[in-house]
Amino acid sequence: MTTPVLFIHGLWLHASSWDPWVELFRSAGYDPQAPGWPGDGATVAASRQDPDAIGDHGIDDVVAHFAAIIDTLPSAPILVGHSFGGMIAQKLLGQDRALAAVAIDAAQIKGVLPVPLSALRATLPVFRNPANKHRAVSLSAEQFRFAFANAVSEQESHELHERWTIPAPGRPLFEAAGANFNPHSPAKVDTENQNRGPLLLIASGRDNTVPESVTRSTLKQYRHSSAVTDIRVFDDRGHSLTIDSGWREIADTTLAWLKDRAL
Repeated sequence: MTTPVLFIHGLWLHASSWDPWVELFRSAGYDPQAPGWPGDGATVAASRQDPDAIGDHGIDDVVAHFAAIIDTLPSAPILVGHSFGGMIAQKLLGQDRALAAVAIDAAQIKGVLPVPLSALRATLPVFRNPANKHRAVSLSAEQFRFAFANAVSEQESHELHERWTIPAPGRPLFEAAGANFNPHSPAKVDTENQNRGPLLLIASGRDNTVPESVTRSTLKQYRHSSAVTDIRVFDDRGHSLTIDSGWREIADTTLAWLKDRAL
């Protein structure tokens, strides 16, 4: 039986941004798909035209959405998530809904304490207005360059912004920001699960949105579990590492890790 793979995007990127990954994983013998979040349009253009459908979806909504997709699969999938998609992948793995997970520049889970200034600046377009908790918010080309594409050329940053960005719900960011003050936070992950599948955390040394320190702090949250938790760090990459011209290096690293784990 071919192993299913679910790719889970994060905020501000459309699911179709995973298309090159889907093709690569299919050629490697997996059965991949990249569903959108609740309310996402079928295309980038459709998503931009209907931001109200995207707004006000929180972390639990997205987890339930992907859990329902997993329930339709013939076997437990491998999850590959970027940014908030990486948090979602960890939650689903902790719930024993996945064979394994790869969390790339994953948004901070409950228990992760450092919130670097660059991360606050990257998310300021959402937090500057409390009403954005219930709205979808778009990034300007300048905001995208700081939050995602600071490690590539200005021209490539502009092209990525034009090609892949969509409005994103503000609610997950508000939920993550208050996670350590809420005992029932949706950003809580079962990091102590001893029986879950392997997890690979990938960090970027130049990421302004999810700095390497956040990923390393996430790794520490798993210290009480004997389940496999690995980390790979790409010193010269930013938050756009899954979609920019260097995406193949990250994808090949992911495939090699899966092979090493016999997955």
